[in-house]
Amino acid sequence: MLEITYDVFARKNRGDLLSHIGYVDALDDETAKVYAWTTYSEENWFEMCVVPRAEIIPVNLHEGPFVRAQEAAS
Repeated sequence: MLEITYDVFARKNRGDLLSHIGYVDALDDETAKVYAWTTYSEENWFEMCVVPRAEIIPVNLHEGPFVRAQEAAS
């Protein structure tokens, strides 16, 4: 099985914007959630989300990690 790269977004307080705080590599969504929570647990996050990098759709770039993930997924 290949690991999937998940980008991690979080907010410290209700109403804050989600910010990109890093990424984790995991075999599935559930494992990615655990890895993200344990890797980035130094803060008391109000909310944390993981998104498979290949699901992020770049709007105006033609190169970079999100573009490469989209190309690899198709």
